[in-house]
Amino acid sequence: MLEYFEANMWQVWAVVAVLGLILELSSGDFFIICFAIGAVGAAVVSSFAGIYVQLLVFALVTLFSIFMVRPFALRYLYKGDTNRPSNADALIGQTGMVSETIQAGGFGRVVIAGDNWKAVCRGDEDIPQGTRVRVVDRESIIITVEKIN
Repeated sequence: MLEYFEANMWQVWAVVAVLGLILELSSGDFFIICFAIGAVGAAVVSSFAGIYVQLLVFALVTLFSIFMVRPFALRYLYKGDTNRPSNADALIGQTGMVSETIQAGGFGRVVIAGDNWKAVCRGDEDIPQGTRVRVVDRESIIITVEKIN
């Protein structure tokens, strides 16, 4: 079994690279992807180099990626913005249309960019269907909205 892994280390490095890409999707800060890039570099040299050379290539390519690729990606993909809301947090400040009347003290529904969200209103009055609203807060999967005048 050990001989198999020695002969096919590129498969191990490929698994490490894919796992790194999957983990990067959950974090989004371009750090874990540097390890995936290092694993791809090690996979390339695995066919003609020993395990110690592969580890060295992995470490060097990963370090290169951390110091060169990551800053480039952050600068051009995030445009220097340090506040990068993701998922539902990105809803705050967006506008939508009430699809089901929001009762004061109760719930209703709001459509934002094609998605239908459970919503509560900020004030003490009902917000009828068809009214344009702005998202002001979010708690779990329930958004808080206010009328746009």
